[in-house]
Amino acid sequence: MNFLNKLERKIGKYAIPNLSKYLIFGYILGYLIQFINPNLLNVISLNPYLILHGQVWRLVTWIIIPPSGFSILWTVVMLYFYYSVGNDLERTWGTFYYNVYLFMGMLFTAIGSFLVMGLSYVPSLEINEAMKYFGEASYFNIVSSYFSTYYVNMSIFLGFAMTFPEVRVLLMFVIPIKVKWLGIAYAVMLLADMFRTDLVGKIVIAASLLNFVVFFLMTRSGIRRMSPREVKRRHDFNKEVKKARPMSVAKHKCAVCGKNSEDNPDAEFRFCSKCNGNYEYCQDHLFTHTHVQ
Repeated sequence: MNFLNKLERKIGKYAIPNLSKYLIFGYILGYLIQFINPNLLNVISLNPYLILHGQVWRLVTWIIIPPSGFSILWTVVMLYFYYSVGNDLERTWGTFYYNVYLFMGMLFTAIGSFLVMGLSYVPSLEINEAMKYFGEASYFNIVSSYFSTYYVNMSIFLGFAMTFPEVRVLLMFVIPIKVKWLGIAYAVMLLADMFRTDLVGKIVIAASLLNFVVFFLMTRSGIRRMSPREVKRRHDFNKEVKKARPMSVAKHKCAVCGKNSEDNPDAEFRFCSKCNGNYEYCQDHLFTHTHVQ
């Protein structure tokens, strides 16, 4: 049993369902702020210098700052795409695992901002000269623009490509292509950006890639790849189960997260034939749990 399974047993009930929905709502709010008064974004950005001077709300509010440089049409497409991808990952991994993946990416990004601040005081580095030139307050105000959820979103897609490598999507709404090739292209783009950018940019990109690597190392025994056929079979199975489920449901409880049928009457529970003993799991963990031997 991996560390996340043990952690889920203790705090899994606090996981936020439909987290992608709240993330998208946050982006919409960020775009509205950008449209009404772009200067307000400077008040909520991830600025480590101002955080250490009392503006602690920036540790959270930077999350709603949306990726910049997109047209309205492309923004709508992007938001819908990441909402769909996020929902698919949450249904496959389970709510708790998906929460961990997103929050871990945000945490690494926040840590990266403070790492930049620490390195900026190292005399031998170029960013130290830049800080002296602009001044502390102005320099960190500039640096804060590097830190957004752009690369966190890219790590979400990498997670999707890792989980559903054979699923096909329409590139530019026309060209069918397997997600794994887009995932490889994304990874190459990230690495290329890392080599081209300055030290601050390297830290920002490394934080998002670190999230992806650490998460899949932690869950290598709990998350498996799924083909389009498996996705369809799982969907059809759940659909048939809902049709065949009797009106009176006996009490069930998930062995991973503790969800039960009394508090969640619409949830589905199944016994695992590969576990030694009568272990029952909810829909979120039927395919992702570690088998008990």
